[in-house]
Amino acid sequence: MAHGHHKEGSILMYPEKPPFPLKEYHAHYDHIFEMMEELEAKGEILIHRITEENQPVHVYTRTGRIKVIPTNKLWHHKSCGQCGNIPGYPASVFWLMNKFGLDYLNEPHQTSCTAWNYHGSGTSNPVALAAVWLRNMHQAWKTGYYPLIHCGTSFGSYKETREQLIMNKELRDAVKPILKKLGRLTEDGRIVIPQEVVHYSEWVHAMRYKIKELYEKEGKAKGIDVSNVRVAIHNACHTYKMIADDYPYDPEVFNGQRPAASTAVIKALGAQVVDYSTWFDCCGFGFRHILTEREFTRSFAIQRKLKVIYEEVKADVIITHDTGCTTTFEKNQWIGKAHGMYYPVAVMSDVMFSALACGAHPFKVVQLYWNCSAYEPLLEKMGITNWRELKKEWEEDVKYIAELEKAGKYDELMEFFKTYDLYEPYSRTSTGKPKASATAAMPLFKS
Repeated sequence: MAHGHHKEGSILMYPEKPPFPLKEYHAHYDHIFEMMEELEAKGEILIHRITEENQPVHVYTRTGRIKVIPTNKLWHHKSCGQCGNIPGYPASVFWLMNKFGLDYLNEPHQTSCTAWNYHGSGTSNPVALAAVWLRNMHQAWKTGYYPLIHCGTSFGSYKETREQLIMNKELRDAVKPILKKLGRLTEDGRIVIPQEVVHYSEWVHAMRYKIKELYEKEGKAKGIDVSNVRVAIHNACHTYKMIADDYPYDPEVFNGQRPAASTAVIKALGAQVVDYSTWFDCCGFGFRHILTEREFTRSFAIQRKLKVIYEEVKADVIITHDTGCTTTFEKNQWIGKAHGMYYPVAVMSDVMFSALACGAHPFKVVQLYWNCSAYEPLLEKMGITNWRELKKEWEEDVKYIAELEKAGKYDELMEFFKTYDLYEPYSRTSTGKPKASATAAMPLFKS
């Protein structure tokens, strides 16, 4: 834990010395945290604070600020794109949390952040975005769990919305009647705002040494070795370019001069991080390109990223931490193939790669059958040489599940799912003990 200079109990903290070379020690938006505390003292907002129950880990941001990352008792704000296109992404998060025996809530009452609609079509507005964000943050607060944002777009949008909301009384006054109508204010009429807006990749960053321990203990025991894997990192614009001073940087990652999340966990696992000339570029997804200028997206993804990563550094895998980037790199490989511009490289998120390294089933948990990039050579290089048998095992499971469902044998079906060691209430910890989750007794769809 870093030693900070700060007022006792303040949510704004800095270390005594800059952790790495800094252009500006202190962020331009530090006053947001000071204003949050002032607004709380005036009774206008309630800060949802991170407590010891959340097992916080301190990391540094680009300006040296200490950002507090909760690692336990988390409320999962899932991603529309991940759940729809890359389900192995959230499944890998849950699998690792089950392995670590952490408490979490797989929230059934979350809404979309609506940010993609806003950026893509401009049909929303700041009041609507703020109302949606605050509605979801209130839902997390009332359950007693701290919000963890899976989607990079949601994360970036929520950071921007927080700044607008704290700095603009007119916006606060406009959104309060909406929240009151929704029943989303505290009993004394305050807005609930979390102490930190936290992305899942920050959780992975904070947990990287525990992930390394799990890899050493369980992954290597299965013959998995990632030391020869060449990894190209793609940091998502939505995570570190939106409110750029609020994302982890670390002296062990390019001496604090590039975003640390994702790169740090790959380094901790012992894989080879390979640098490439267009690392700063967008994946091509953009904030609205994918909807309004799709050919630009395709051209940019193929020419500026996939071609460079394939030819310049010959990476085995591109590691991402956002929905849009993963999908863009995946889908544009076969689109490029149709046009004679095929640059095959596996694509997956940091948490999917971490789960594979720690021994997660490539198909039952990481669900690679959803991926359309060539992941098989990567599995071979990681030492998961029995992937054909594992895929057949999963295919047999799919048939068995379909038979049970067709026969209406739902009790047997539920018993079978316990063996997946994936979603609560069927989760087990790395000790093998079953663990009831917070969601187990929660009625679904009761808003």
